[in-house]
This record gives sequence, C-alpha cells and structure tokens, in this order.
Amino acid sequence: MKKEQLFNYDLLWRRIVDGARRLGRETTRQLLLTYYVMTSRSTPRSEKLLLASAIAYVVLPIDLISARRLPVIGWIDEVVSLTVAYRKVRAHVTPEMEQKAEAQLDKWFPDYVPYVEIEG
Repeated sequence: MKKEQLFNYDLLWRRIVDGARRLGRETTRQLLLTYYVMTSRSTPRSEKLLLASAIAYVVLPIDLISARRLPVIGWIDEVVSLTVAYRKVRAHVTPEMEQKAEAQLDKWFPDYVPYVEIEG
C-alpha cells in the first residue's frame, strides 16, 4: 500500500511559477539568487542568519518605527533591512549561482527577450 503524501509539491511548484511570472523576471532573479545564497554551504551561518533576520523584519508585521505614525520615516527601517539583505546576497553570489538562476528563469520565462539598446 502506498503511503499518502502529506504535502502536494506539484501544487507548490505551480504556485511558485505563477508567482514568479506575476513578479517579473528581474524580481524573481533576485529571489532565486537569495535562495541559492541561503542554501549554499559556502555562505557562513552568521551571514545566513543576518540575511534571514533582515528578510523576516520586512515580511513580519513588526516595526521599530511605525509607518502609521511617521509615514516617511517609518519606511526607513524596512529600507535599511532590504539594503542589508541585498548587500549580503550580492557578497556571496557566485558565477555558478548566476548561471543556475538564469537557466531557471529561462524555463519560467521562455518568451523573454532582453532589452537591447540600438545605436542609431
């Protein structure tokens, strides 16, 4: 007798691909690179924790500075968190990760044509 699957991975991947297509190729590229950095054995654990903390701070409904009370200033802590996360990711991205991300993006965005400026 076959054991019943507790989680539907096919549905998860369909939703990931649908979400990626809604976000667009460039945004999805950054998310893929973040994923590859977080799952890489070469990324130090302390860097992974700092990166995860920065992302969690932006995603979770916790604020050091309330955007409701101080609209412009209230977004500064999120901007700082995203800046820290971006710098951490960029510091650990390897050419192999870049190639892997581009290969995955080509599967998810098969009709993508890169913007090329034509000299006139």
